[in-house]
This record gives sequence, structure tokens and C-alpha cells, in this order.
Amino acid sequence: MLTDHARFQMARRHVTEADIATVLTVPEQREEIKPGRCVYQSRFHLGDPPKTYLVRVFVDVDRIPAEVVTVYRTSKVSKYWR
Repeated sequence: MLTDHARFQMARRHVTEADIATVLTVPEQREEIKPGRCVYQSRFHLGDPPKTYLVRVFVDVDRIPAEVVTVYRTSKVSKYWR
């Protein structure tokens, strides 16, 4: 489930629901950042010429159903890649 804030950030940051679905279905990495909240992330190759971006999806997993809190795309892959 997407929160209103997550939908707003998706539109502002040009991240699609398909991108989020991909990250949540087959994340390359998952990290619990605090109890009840996880960040799922995967690399995407976008643009021409292609550049590697990291899409990070923050999810409150302690709720039923789990809620996507926010999402963003960054080119600073090495900063967040574990």
C-alpha cells in the first residue's frame, strides 16, 4: 500500500509504480533501518547513454498491510550500496 506522501514523492521524483513493484518483488538489497521500517533497493540503468541509479523504497513492515512510506532515485549508488 502506498501512502499519500509516497505517491507525492513518486510524482515529484519520477519514480513509477512499476519501478517500486520491481524493487519490492526482487530487491537486490534489504536493510532494516529501525524496528518496523525496512529499505528495499535495486539498481536501474536509465537514460541515454545509460547511467546507473539506485531506487530506494522505504516500507513500514510492522503494519498490515505494509505501507510504502517514501521512495527516491539516486545516482550515489556507492553511498548506499552495502
